[in-house]
Amino acid sequence: MPLILPRLEGAALSLRAFQSDDVDAIRDAGRDPLIPLMTTVPAGADEEQALAFIRRQHDRLRQRAGYSFAIADADDVAIGQIGLWLRDERHGRASIGYWLRPSARGRGHAAAALAVLRDWACTLPQLNRLELYVEPWNEASWRTAERAGFVREGLMRSWQIVDGTPRDMYMYSLLTATRR
Repeated sequence: MPLILPRLEGAALSLRAFQSDDVDAIRDAGRDPLIPLMTTVPAGADEEQALAFIRRQHDRLRQRAGYSFAIADADDVAIGQIGLWLRDERHGRASIGYWLRPSARGRGHAAAALAVLRDWACTLPQLNRLELYVEPWNEASWRTAERAGFVREGLMRSWQIVDGTPRDMYMYSLLTATRR
């Protein structure tokens, strides 16, 4: 059975399925120097590549890989992505990743989206633990995690290959039982 993506509402934004008119957000993210290195957003995406990215997000549900949400502002314009990835679901764990298009940064959208996703993820009975991985230099992202109640557990040395180079990552976690 495929996963079903709910629409999640926050005070000033919503988490929803990607739509074909979200192409501009994907293309904008693809021009960012870092987002394509850390995600599956294609660098310098044209319209067809952006649409292929959107189709892949829907495929994640069919494959039961996880939930990929567009972060949409109050006007329902996509400003980013947040995902709950279920690779380790059998162990009671899921990981979270997020990005914002450059024009949407610095206004608390990532923290708001993370709080909405966190609250929903904590209702999923199969999950005991949520995890985030953030590069140490990315202070804005790790502060977002901390504001949402995630606790830094340590430094994972050479944890992820980024642009062909092993990179250190801070590991953050949140135990779902503390939020139920």
